[in-house]
Amino acid sequence: MSFPCHRPGQVAGLLQLLLLTLDWLILQASHPVFEGDDVDLRCRGKKEKDINEKIYYRNNKVIRRDYNSEVVRLHSVSRDNSKYHCTASGESFWIRWEEISEPLKIQVQELFPHPVLRASSSEPIEGSPVSLKCETWLPPLRSHIQLQFCFFREDKVLGSGWIDSPELQILTMWNEDSGSYWCQAKAVTPNIIKKSLRSRIRVQRIPVSDVNLEIQSPGGQLIEGKDLVLICSVAKGTGTVTFSWHREGTERRLGRKIQRALSAELQIAAVRGQDAGRYYCSADNLYGPILSKRIRVTLRSPVSRPVLTVRAPRARAVVVGDVVELRCETQSGSPPILYRFYHEDVTLGSSSAPSGGGVSFNLSLTTEHSGNYSCEANNSLGAQHSEAVPLRVTVPVSRPVLTFNPARAQVVVGDLLELRCEVQRGSPPILYWFYHEDVILGNTSAPFGGGASFNLSLTTEHSGNYSCGADNGLGVQRSYMVTLNFTGLSTNKVIHITVGIIGWLLSMLGLAATASLVSHFRTQRKSGGLRATGTPSYSPKEHREPSRSGPSNTDPHRPIHSEPAALMELQPVYSNVSPGHDNLVYSQIWSSHHTKENPAPSPKTHQKDEEPAIIYSEVKKAHPDDHEGQAHEDAAENYENLPCAPLALDR
Repeated sequence: MSFPCHRPGQVAGLLQLLLLTLDWLILQASHPVFEGDDVDLRCRGKKEKDINEKIYYRNNKVIRRDYNSEVVRLHSVSRDNSKYHCTASGESFWIRWEEISEPLKIQVQELFPHPVLRASSSEPIEGSPVSLKCETWLPPLRSHIQLQFCFFREDKVLGSGWIDSPELQILTMWNEDSGSYWCQAKAVTPNIIKKSLRSRIRVQRIPVSDVNLEIQSPGGQLIEGKDLVLICSVAKGTGTVTFSWHREGTERRLGRKIQRALSAELQIAAVRGQDAGRYYCSADNLYGPILSKRIRVTLRSPVSRPVLTVRAPRARAVVVGDVVELRCETQSGSPPILYRFYHEDVTLGSSSAPSGGGVSFNLSLTTEHSGNYSCEANNSLGAQHSEAVPLRVTVPVSRPVLTFNPARAQVVVGDLLELRCEVQRGSPPILYWFYHEDVILGNTSAPFGGGASFNLSLTTEHSGNYSCGADNGLGVQRSYMVTLNFTGLSTNKVIHITVGIIGWLLSMLGLAATASLVSHFRTQRKSGGLRATGTPSYSPKEHREPSRSGPSNTDPHRPIHSEPAALMELQPVYSNVSPGHDNLVYSQIWSSHHTKENPAPSPKTHQKDEEPAIIYSEVKKAHPDDHEGQAHEDAAENYENLPCAPLALDR
């Protein structure tokens, strides 16, 4: 007997029909069946029209009663070896009957086998990657079903959970990643999940070695006040490394870092001088710490603002020709230090201090060296400029030149003579002194330099030698002597009276005016004398003496010439000063002093404790308006005789 070619499902149906011919009631199921499939059950009898009720059973338990439909669907069957059967019942000739099918065991095939986890290495080196693969497959009839996978270490999900790929890449494995790994595979529809067996992965660690410490700083120099970076590194070593930094002499650790890297750095902010010393670091990845070599850290500090000092050979003014020392020095700064000296921002020179400290620069002064001086210090960490120091170079006065105006060969008594004294060089202010026969006539200041003048109204006593002196604090310079001769009579006649006539004159005045002459003598120091028009008094006591700060060619108060005593006996000593009234008596008294010990000394040679004799007289003269010869009280005045003609006194 031959059969045509049929599919497996068709063959099963034919077999069931064949069985149906043998059995009155059979239970049919769809075929083939995989895990998670839905299965249709059909309970069929020989006489379907006589059947009133069908009942379906699984493992002898009712799962469905059916009266109308021919099919009962079982959802997502599993491979649980369950047995199914059905019953059919009805009535015939008022007799109830029931038929039972043979048990049916549905052959549920496995949709996909349990996955197997495979690792690229079961003992990877720490720090290296590992690939995990969850392997399983689907039958050809169910290849369209989508599978998803999930990977686990111990009970912790790796990655993001369920993924479509059966492979998971772990980029870096660390020692703490050692453990058991497994995976799961899941069919999206139907919902079937299967897991793999656990696989042990042991990560191998390499101990650290060749620990090294490196110093790093901005600009390549360790500068005080800047940040210091210490880099600790290892040549070999895996896993988590504990780095720590230390400085010799201190038990306290400077810093500590734990990280999965071959190097780590520690930054120390704003290092100071006390941070200098020997540094080292250590590294440990659970096999014990390994130390680096010691490295000495030295710091460089920028220079502070320098101070410029000027050292001169004299305490007061500096003079042309002096050699001054300019010294520039900083209080702090790492050597070597380069110093530069400036005069009004023009470089004078430079000098280096290899071991620190200050340097000096010597300067021979000229007139052009007055001005502001400064210096600069630089040790390649930045230049610092000092404050400016002014320096004034004083030029001593040259020998002055004395000239006259008018510049005639001879002048006449009564002329107004201008004496002009001037130097060619010399720093102001300059004080000029004018002399007649080495007796000071007066002085005049030139605050801004140049010359100065002195006006003199000439009398017969003004013939002689004249000179002048100049002083700017560095010593007096005297001009050459200039001789002055003049002729003519003074407009004011001078009456010479001897000492013997004084008594006769006083008695005659008393008789004519019927006045009593009261004379008394007292000793009093008095200065004054003949006045020059618009000029100071001749008397040297009324003028400030020249400066004694420097050398002088001639003492301005020391006379060069002296005269015999015989020539001084008839010199005028005192004269009345006119108050401007016409009815007064004027007198000029000549006097001489003679002692055996000191015959006729010059008044200018008196010691400071000696005082010239001064005569006071009270003259009463009849007023034109008075009656009966009575003297007017207002006409009685006291007159003080003052020393006259200092030129004669000093001669």
